[in-house]
Amino acid sequence: MKFKGNWELGIGHGALGIGHWALGIGHWALGIGYSPCLPHLPHPPLLPLLPLLPHLPHLPHSPLPTPHSPLLLMKLIEQLRRRTPLGWLQLSHEKGRLLVALSGIAFADVLMFMQLGFQTALFESNTILHRSMQADMFVISPQARNLANMSSFTRRRLYQAMDVPGVKSAEGMYINIVDWKNPQTHQKTTILVMGFNPDQQVFNLADVNRQIDALKLPDTVLFDRASRGDYNDAIAQIEQGKTVTTEIERRTITISGLFSVGASFIADGTLITNDQNFLRLFPRREASGVSLGLIQLQPGYDPEQMKTTLEAYLDDDVKVLTKAEFIEFEINYWKTNTAIGFIFSLGVAMGFMVGVIIVYQVLSTDVNSHIKEYATFKAMGYDNLYLLGVVFEEAIILAVLGFIPGAIAPLGLYHLTRNATNLPLYMTVARAMTVLTLTIIMCVISGAIATRKLQSADPADMF
Repeated sequence: MKFKGNWELGIGHGALGIGHWALGIGHWALGIGYSPCLPHLPHPPLLPLLPLLPHLPHLPHSPLPTPHSPLLLMKLIEQLRRRTPLGWLQLSHEKGRLLVALSGIAFADVLMFMQLGFQTALFESNTILHRSMQADMFVISPQARNLANMSSFTRRRLYQAMDVPGVKSAEGMYINIVDWKNPQTHQKTTILVMGFNPDQQVFNLADVNRQIDALKLPDTVLFDRASRGDYNDAIAQIEQGKTVTTEIERRTITISGLFSVGASFIADGTLITNDQNFLRLFPRREASGVSLGLIQLQPGYDPEQMKTTLEAYLDDDVKVLTKAEFIEFEINYWKTNTAIGFIFSLGVAMGFMVGVIIVYQVLSTDVNSHIKEYATFKAMGYDNLYLLGVVFEEAIILAVLGFIPGAIAPLGLYHLTRNATNLPLYMTVARAMTVLTLTIIMCVISGAIATRKLQSADPADMF
């Protein structure tokens, strides 16, 4: 079909030419420019996507295969393989903008990694001792808040627990927080002191169990070599078998050995001693009032069932917890009763919001810069769903590429923090997957916000 002027329309494998421009889609070609038979149209700007248009997916000109067609999956895979990656091409066209966007996403990821790492270190460092105790069940006071604030209860409850069938042993432990003199610097620092009966094995710590006989000596303690602070010289002397002494509550004690647990948010380190030495260090504590009860069960008894039995048998001035509940008891304290747990959670949320804002700015700028091109696509038959897919493709690409440097940088930061604080700060696969998921969600949300203007783009308003 021919018309006056310099344009013509071909059906099927033909072409529509209007002036000097040609846009190719599948078997079609579209030109926009000047024609004697049409109103005068302005030249559109030179589009960065223009050379790509001949390779765009074909407009549907034949029926799609039915869902029952055995070739449907293969056709879909072939279409994906042949699809032009418009999202990537648009992002890579403005390399400076891409680098800025990736830097912003990486910063948001680093912030989330560090906050999640600190939060995990908070929970793990404060529950290391819980996990190292050799007990199936624990008895605590209802007024207990966490391991450093264990209100005492009468030892009589442990004697009563021994009468319950299935209970193998019930031992008491004394716990207190105190300031002691650093044996090397002689500066005061906070230390956690734990005392127990050395005739019973209550820890799953090989270093402690190997030196249990040394704990039976008066005014003798074992020191946590992973404590936070300057203890290198003192530790070296202890390892050489030399005598190292210091003071607690104006009483001289001897450090006879070492074990390793690590610092926590409760205290800079831990001292372990026998129950009699503990009572000498803290003469105001009554021997009949213990901080924690450790119950071991006979083989074959279920802790959950034994918990119900013990709760019914013992008075209501104590609480009975399984080991998992005892660990959760400590975590919940730091989650809900302290500001530090909330601060770390807030830090993760802030990192997420920073990422959303940064990605939105990038995608919104991209949509505004190419709004005429998107409108042209609409005029050629592409629906909003396809155009939204291009923007979401950009969002996913930004999420993945920004995550890579955002996951590498925390490795070094974790190492520096671990050396400075002795906190258990390590990269884990679970944390990496969590941040990657948050990053993808963050970018998808930004893409959804940025596409609002795209959906209202009208080709008639663009030219």
